[in-house]
Amino acid sequence: MQRYRHYGTSYPVSPSSVPVEEIHAEEEEEDDEVYAEEKVYGEEAEPLIEEEVEKETGGVNEEEVTQMKEEAQPVAQETEGKTPLVESKNGKRTERATAGGDAAAGGGSKYSMFTWFVVLALLGVWSSVAVVYFNIVDYDSVIGKLTAYDTDGDGDFDVEDAKVLLGLKVAERRHDGDSPEEKTVSESGPLPVHNDDDEVSRSHDVESDIQAAVPLPPYVEDDFVPDDPRDSQHPYEDQAETIDTTGVLVEEPLPEESVVESAQYLTSSKFSQEAEPVVEAQNQSEPPVVPEPQSETPRQAEAERTAEKQPEEKLKEKAKKKKPKLLNKFDKTIKAEIDAAEKLRKKGKLEEALRAFETLVQLHPQSPRARYGKAQTEDDLAEKLRSNDMLQKAINSYREAAELPDVTSDLLRAALKRRAERQQFLGRMRGSLATLERLVQIFPEDISLKNELGVAYLLLGDNKGAKKVYEEVLAVFPGDGFAKVHYGFILKSENKIAESIPFLKEGLESGEPGTDDGRFYFHLGDALQRVGDKSAYYWYELGHKRGHFASVWQRSLYNVDGLKAQPWWTAKETGYTDLVKMLERNWKTIRDEALAVMDQNTGMFIPEEENLREKGEWGQYTIWQQGKKVGNGCQGVPKTCALLERYPEATGCKRGQIKFSVMQPGTHVWPHTGPTNCRLRMHLGLVIPKQGCRIRCTDQTREWEEGKVLIFDDSFEHEVWQDADSYRLIFIVDVWHPELTAYQRQTLSPI
Repeated sequence: MQRYRHYGTSYPVSPSSVPVEEIHAEEEEEDDEVYAEEKVYGEEAEPLIEEEVEKETGGVNEEEVTQMKEEAQPVAQETEGKTPLVESKNGKRTERATAGGDAAAGGGSKYSMFTWFVVLALLGVWSSVAVVYFNIVDYDSVIGKLTAYDTDGDGDFDVEDAKVLLGLKVAERRHDGDSPEEKTVSESGPLPVHNDDDEVSRSHDVESDIQAAVPLPPYVEDDFVPDDPRDSQHPYEDQAETIDTTGVLVEEPLPEESVVESAQYLTSSKFSQEAEPVVEAQNQSEPPVVPEPQSETPRQAEAERTAEKQPEEKLKEKAKKKKPKLLNKFDKTIKAEIDAAEKLRKKGKLEEALRAFETLVQLHPQSPRARYGKAQTEDDLAEKLRSNDMLQKAINSYREAAELPDVTSDLLRAALKRRAERQQFLGRMRGSLATLERLVQIFPEDISLKNELGVAYLLLGDNKGAKKVYEEVLAVFPGDGFAKVHYGFILKSENKIAESIPFLKEGLESGEPGTDDGRFYFHLGDALQRVGDKSAYYWYELGHKRGHFASVWQRSLYNVDGLKAQPWWTAKETGYTDLVKMLERNWKTIRDEALAVMDQNTGMFIPEEENLREKGEWGQYTIWQQGKKVGNGCQGVPKTCALLERYPEATGCKRGQIKFSVMQPGTHVWPHTGPTNCRLRMHLGLVIPKQGCRIRCTDQTREWEEGKVLIFDDSFEHEVWQDADSYRLIFIVDVWHPELTAYQRQTLSPI
């Protein structure tokens, strides 16, 4: 098992499949193991050295010699008392023989000491022979090791050297010829030994035990980088039940020991979902502090770890306050049952989860949390089964959960917000608007709810209602970036170009969640172009860098990636040569039918309604839109419609139109782009003045010709001038981009 050192402690890196309980147990075992190793290095090191000294010196040291002398003295004294000494002829003193068995014993005490020494000598000789003969000890290796610890410089390892190593004696200073490394060993005090091995064995041989107690130079780990404390707290944090894929609140919080980011408990609101992850990203982006290599005491290391944990503890306390409270007092009594059903939902066992929640609702009809869990499960099933009926059940269950008594404010908010979103998904904009209005009434201080209410008005097409909402928000919070960009958007739609610019610009510059939207870059750039401000392309470029536009020129917002992109096309490049040939062969028939319906009294040509004109008159007569015929349009031009019926690339283009376009002299169309890159636009010239009519796409300008087809991609910026003396009439036919597949053409949403 690979282990990483972390502030002197080993932490195992275990596979994700191992339960958390097992990991904690393993960490405890390893901590004990590390503690045992440190104990060997520290407290037990010196006794090990002393034991080895005894082995290598034949088991006799100075203490034992002293003890033997002390034991021998009483024996001598006793002998002196029993056998007085007499002088011999030559003046030497000898022992007297006693009358008993002392003389018979072979001279008595006179020979006892000598015999004792002879026995010891014989034992030593025979022990040496046995050791050498049976190879019990490799003297060469042992002597080689021991000479390394010669502290007094006498060339061997003896008792004096052992005393120095054991701290019983101060080493003598070496001669000048000694190496610096040797001086470091003798002069520096005992220091802790750092073991960098991945696995440390509990058993140590003679060499490792001796080295463990030998004073070493200060240890410095140049490459040691302490782990980020956040990494080792809870490696299984990501498995905790937080927010589900549908974006709704959940009840189960993370363990208190782990750091809970506020973004893990978001509502389904777009605004709040994007508001808090910014803080989380900033916290995660801060690199861990890498201390400089240094020798520090365990207390200093512990103090630093405590200091590092303090900001995290504050963050935990702050996040803990933001945890949603979805359980009321009664729900807490059935929390185990709710958790079991929620666990099934989280694991994707939706049918089982739904049955579990339905049972809870039947047993406890007044439980908001049980009914909210039922709504969530129905919501998930609707997405899985692609069932609108099931989604409607979820919408009803969300409402029922919110209407129960004693519902917590967090659950009430979550249920109603999700209900509004799912109503919007089904296209029930008025129902969604009513739900959001109720939310705003209940939580009037929540500006994000008011901002969402403004969006609901915009989706309903009620710009006046949205404008009123955002004016109320800006009156209280004039710096709210979300309200600013939407208010600027509304002003521009009212053709208040100059007034819209500061709101759009300041809103985008705020960088607040919900403001980084391609539509706002699009309309700010467009507004700047219309007032002649060249900084428009700065914002287009910024929108491109943010991924909203394919390029500075191609600024459509509803795109399919990977399609060939170029401003001008030829018939051959499109692959629609048959359609082009048909249009050019029948251009007079098409022209005549168009002229027949140009009578102003019929009102069939409708003024352009997209606010694209700077000046002049521009009328359109549409016969196909979004892949369908428009009203009775074909009754006025039946031959033209009959010609087109055979070309589904045109009549079936759900993201295009087929229409006549008449433009009067003195008309100028602002630079603009179409909404999608999924179509190409064909212009068939019907009535074209000789001079004054031109069209620019990107940086190329061309003119129409009667009976000829121009093809361009209107997702690129284009601009039109009509400076002739008479009207200009063309026939516009949108076709699918040729690289779209049949499946894409069938499934793409209409525009």
